[in-house]
Amino acid sequence: MPYRSLVWQLPLTIKSDEKMKLEKIIKDVSAFCAGVVVFLLIGGVYLDLKGFEYDGQGNFVLVRPAQAAENEPIKEIPANYAFPQDHVLGSDKAPVTLYEYSSFGCFHCADFHLEVLPELVKEYVDKGQLRIVFVPLPIDKNSMDAALLAECVEEDKYFSFADVLFKKQRDWGLAFRPQKVLMQYAALSGLKNDKAAACLKDDKTAERILRDRQAGLSDLGITGTPSFVVSSKSGNELISGFRPLEDFRQIIDARLAE
Repeated sequence: MPYRSLVWQLPLTIKSDEKMKLEKIIKDVSAFCAGVVVFLLIGGVYLDLKGFEYDGQGNFVLVRPAQAAENEPIKEIPANYAFPQDHVLGSDKAPVTLYEYSSFGCFHCADFHLEVLPELVKEYVDKGQLRIVFVPLPIDKNSMDAALLAECVEEDKYFSFADVLFKKQRDWGLAFRPQKVLMQYAALSGLKNDKAAACLKDDKTAERILRDRQAGLSDLGITGTPSFVVSSKSGNELISGFRPLEDFRQIIDARLAE
């Protein structure tokens, strides 16, 4: 029933100014509800574009497989290129290294971390055959904030915090105050709010992240995230875009067989 009909059915003893106040309140409530509907609709479109789907139980899950860059050639990189070495999984003695250039706000990168990375760890990293190095390559301000906070958590918690950021990508990506949500996740990893606030303003760390980012773009020819460099004694190769697990198996096995 329209809100005006509700107002007209109120007792006639209500004064006109009171009726006007009540009508304004109902208008405001109606406008708010309409805004919520529009927000949810826009949010649904955004989530769909980002690869999320409603599971019927009140949750959005990341389901759309990201595709590799179309016909992107594999590029060669000088054998002596100095890669960042800040965040490492696996032994330094591993014969093959996979450098992952990734953004916390990129759903293709979330695909890799949620679907492929755990299998690579089990099949190669845990056996001493592969070392994985994570290099943050932020694509926007929110992913830069996430990268700055990740730099501040203890190093032995870096990858677990990265997993949280990718799993909760929808929550902080759609938040009205993404910094606040990111700081809450950082707090769960042991980072106090005052330190987290300082980390977000750490220009020195931000400059280092941006230097690595620029080097990836200009020196390696990275055009998007995720991008990977496979490195072994036989050389370095850049691989652009998300690849399924089987592709990584073939690439790594070929390097191990050399």
